[in-house]
Amino acid sequence: MSIEYKIGRTIIGSEASIRAAYEMFHKQPIDETRLAPSRECPFGGKRLTIANEASVSGIGTFEGSAKQTLTFAPSAKKGWWIRRMDKPEQLDTQVDISNLWTSAQNLVLRSGSPHNYLRMVEHIIALRAGLGIDDVLLKVNSGDPPLFNDSSVPLIKAVDHAKIVETQEDATYVTVKEPVAFGGARGDFLLFLPAEDGERNLRVDCAIRWNTVIGCQRVLFDATPETFRYAALARTNATRKQYVLAKTVGKLFASTRNWGYNDKNILIHGKNRFYTEPRFKVGEKYLEPVWHRATLDLMAALSLTGSDRFVGTVVSFRAGHTLDCDAVRALYRNDLIVRL
Repeated sequence: MSIEYKIGRTIIGSEASIRAAYEMFHKQPIDETRLAPSRECPFGGKRLTIANEASVSGIGTFEGSAKQTLTFAPSAKKGWWIRRMDKPEQLDTQVDISNLWTSAQNLVLRSGSPHNYLRMVEHIIALRAGLGIDDVLLKVNSGDPPLFNDSSVPLIKAVDHAKIVETQEDATYVTVKEPVAFGGARGDFLLFLPAEDGERNLRVDCAIRWNTVIGCQRVLFDATPETFRYAALARTNATRKQYVLAKTVGKLFASTRNWGYNDKNILIHGKNRFYTEPRFKVGEKYLEPVWHRATLDLMAALSLTGSDRFVGTVVSFRAGHTLDCDAVRALYRNDLIVRL
């Protein structure tokens, strides 16, 4: 399958570099396709929340030895909100691009006090775009989220237990006003294309290119609950060198002190082999890295649109957290977002 995308106006980066990278992307074959029969909203036309509270616990991502608990609760306010139960003097933090503190290693959301934060929120808030849940309150007792062997599957099970329900209010949608492009410094780019008349869904075409056993991978899909539930099993990946760093001298630095990582909850890879058992075998490839990148990373950034659902088409090639978030921020800064 060969698909042509309009590159559009360059907002970040070099137009020449983006076009050169696009040629590489265009030549890369699609390894797996999961398209919906129509581009209507797969979540329905009403806002969604949950009926009850549900908690899930796991080892801390950054502290490792400490058990951390995350609770999903219904929200009377529009959008997703984070409440630090250990800091009752602080206001809730809205899951919104305006409250993104950093995206250097992972997404950290914060408001008010510098201590009123939650780290590595991407694997949590991706449920917003993946399952279409519009209004949720996340209750946590620290800034360190739980980590699971099955990636975000336990989080999905928690919201299923809480029961996803419709509200009486209509869902709201935003898209980009025109095709726009964002380029990075290493041959990476993002394209955002507006939703056509009547379209109310998110389509993603995502490709990665690693100089390890992972190699080149590409998936094309519509963001539906079925596809997100399928992809939520995909774990974070790290090279063997990165993993060793995190377990040794990396413990000295907050940005690499991922004590909760082990050989079950992340995919460890090297130049010629995987060091942990990979998932999502399609043909001769294991597509776990690209599914994780496309759903639990990219769709997390697309969930930072306040109380609105983002729709349209997003194309990603070799991009990561920082370009994702820089692009979403630039959409608002340049008045490129329009409500449908």
